[in-house]
Amino acid sequence: MKRSSKILGGILLTVAMAGAAHARKDDLDVSRLTSSLDQLANDPTLGSYAQAEQARARDAISRLAQAGSRERAHDLYLAERRVDLAKVSAELQGARAKLIQLDREHDQILLANSQREARLARLQLERQRMQYQMAQEEAARLQQQGQAYSQAAQQALAEAEQAKKLAAAQSRVARSARREAALAAKAARAMRSELKSQQEASEAKSNKAKKPAEKREGHR
Repeated sequence: MKRSSKILGGILLTVAMAGAAHARKDDLDVSRLTSSLDQLANDPTLGSYAQAEQARARDAISRLAQAGSRERAHDLYLAERRVDLAKVSAELQGARAKLIQLDREHDQILLANSQREARLARLQLERQRMQYQMAQEEAARLQQQGQAYSQAAQQALAEAEQAKKLAAAQSRVARSARREAALAAKAARAMRSELKSQQEASEAKSNKAKKPAEKREGHR
């Protein structure tokens, strides 16, 4: 009897330890994502941007903290993607705000402005790519749940297609911005070359004018 009690007690202890280990892993994932999102929110430069995306990321983390074992893998994936999307969106809005500020400055920053436009286009393309990927995966999940979610799946697929079109458009904008940056750099080099040529011509004329004066001084 005592031996059976010991065996039963050992089994219960093993189950309890396994549950505690799983809970610790859950807590680590929630803490990691919360810390990453808090770091973005407290960033003095980017923290005030992408407030809606940050709120949705926090909601996803809350759902993860309350998720059961069956939903945990999917909720963890969504929470990680929401945090990533919040970061990219904040960087995008920060770059847009910086671009507006630069537009108000002097024409001497034209080249730097063009480079920032190219970076902004790349960030927009990355954001659209992530949204397209999330929409595809959400559509696949809804389709697996059966006919009850068919309408939601169709809407998600439509959103995925729209995001794909937007990503293609942003790609064209990025290529255009890179071409404009290259043209601006070429124009700047040409201007510097022209200024250098004018300076050399001016110095040559000055030296040429000095020589007759030196000869007259020698005759005296």
